[in-house]
Amino acid sequence: MNMSIPANLVNRVKETRIARGWSQDELAARSGVSRSGISAIEIQRLVPSAAAALALAQAFGCRVEDLFSLGGSPSEVSWAMSPTRYPTRYWRAEVAGRQLLYPAEMLGESVLPHDGMFDGQSLIATGPEDPTRTLVMACCDPAVGLLVHELARRANIRLLVIPRSSRQALALLRERVVHVAGVHLSHADGEGNRSAVEQTLGPQWSFQLLRAAHWEEGLALAPQQQLRTVDAALATRLRWIGRETGSGAQQCLQELRGDRPAPRHQALSHRGVAEAIRAGFADAGVCLRLVSDQAGLDFLSVRHEAYDLCFSADEAQNPRVQALIEVVQSPAYRQMIGELPGYSSADAGTLRTVSAKPSGSRV
Repeated sequence: MNMSIPANLVNRVKETRIARGWSQDELAARSGVSRSGISAIEIQRLVPSAAAALALAQAFGCRVEDLFSLGGSPSEVSWAMSPTRYPTRYWRAEVAGRQLLYPAEMLGESVLPHDGMFDGQSLIATGPEDPTRTLVMACCDPAVGLLVHELARRANIRLLVIPRSSRQALALLRERVVHVAGVHLSHADGEGNRSAVEQTLGPQWSFQLLRAAHWEEGLALAPQQQLRTVDAALATRLRWIGRETGSGAQQCLQELRGDRPAPRHQALSHRGVAEAIRAGFADAGVCLRLVSDQAGLDFLSVRHEAYDLCFSADEAQNPRVQALIEVVQSPAYRQMIGELPGYSSADAGTLRTVSAKPSGSRV
């Protein structure tokens, strides 16, 4: 055993053992490490030798790095977003060298196992997840579950998805609380995405845009309206459901409706638009063909958009970001995306680098 303990060593032996429901005696019997040794490791009085670390990992059926890693000190752990209720479940991830906590209740439909609980005063870890193997993405892609599945299967990377509109996602990227922001604020060429990124991040940033897909955006309509053209829909007195400012769907709706008053009610996602129409709260709204088809609604195509994943050039060598690029460029993923209603993977995986202006300095 090594008596020198690095100040930033993250040790998950105790939380992993508790998650398994094992006593220290049972872990000792399974690993061959003495009970006193396990106790000393758990309270971080001792750092295990390589042989002991391997024995513990074998007993748990995991990797050594799932139990031990170098990360931020406890004092450096902070909330990426403040909890709104207590107790709250949380996820943990390392972003830009910081250990960040994300309230699970604020992150929409994600059903990933949480890493712990916060009761308003103390953090209670419940899982052994390695924050350095979690990639955090803010986006509104309703098909992002395919990325979640493929990153876990191919690279053992957990993708934590924060549902946000394009400009909201870029704002989180600027604050460095996510690794990646999904952006669709342009027509097919994608230059609108680049412009939006430059406006939001500023000239001091160098960033990369990874083309994830093209998709079809348009009007979702209640079938009973029996409308066959966009012009007919715009000329008909309908109850519209909007989207929040900064979303690509709201941008599209404003272009269609011009100076007409904005809809009184807004949905927070493409699926929210479709559900409002399906449930009878609205007659029409802008969303992707995928979610309109899934909800059994009529759909009138308006435009094809480029959907890009944006990340700082500083993160280009991050193994999690590299794994994301490899997945998006893989034939299997491109085939799956291309088979979705309204999606095209014709240039998925294309990577563009946009350098900061020489006069600026990276923040």
